[in-house]
Amino acid sequence: MTQDSALTAALQAVLAAEDAAIFGYGVAGAYLAGTRQAAARACWDDHKSARDTVTAMLAARGARPAAAQAAYRLPFEVRTADRAVALAVYLEDGVTTAYLGVVAAGGPAARQFGALAMQQCAVRAVRWRGASVAFPGIPAAGPRSPQRPERSRSAPPAA
Repeated sequence: MTQDSALTAALQAVLAAEDAAIFGYGVAGAYLAGTRQAAARACWDDHKSARDTVTAMLAARGARPAAAQAAYRLPFEVRTADRAVALAVYLEDGVTTAYLGVVAAGGPAARQFGALAMQQCAVRAVRWRGASVAFPGIPAAGPRSPQRPERSRSAPPAA
């Protein structure tokens, strides 16, 4: 895969994540009130604007932006304000991860775009979560190093 096609694929992934976030904030906002609902609406607007930017970037590259789905499966049931906040955190973390793909696939301009977008998502996630994470967009329980496979505790060390 060329860098150009890798970047296009990464932008398509971002577009899908932005569309999912827009849908998810619609659900979350229904269970929130007052300033939390206003914050969800602001995030919803931010993701719509980001979606429009990514759509334009894909079109400028000659790619056909993927259409949003009619509905999305939520990662868990949302029936309370606390679950709505947890959904907002989940959405922001997911979009942050998608932008990480742009950082990895692109040249300097794409890396800058992706990094700034990741920063915006990470800031929104901190507001919802109430705390930051060490490396936004990278799961805390990442893959194990291939150089040091984990041994079973009951098995004796190899000789």
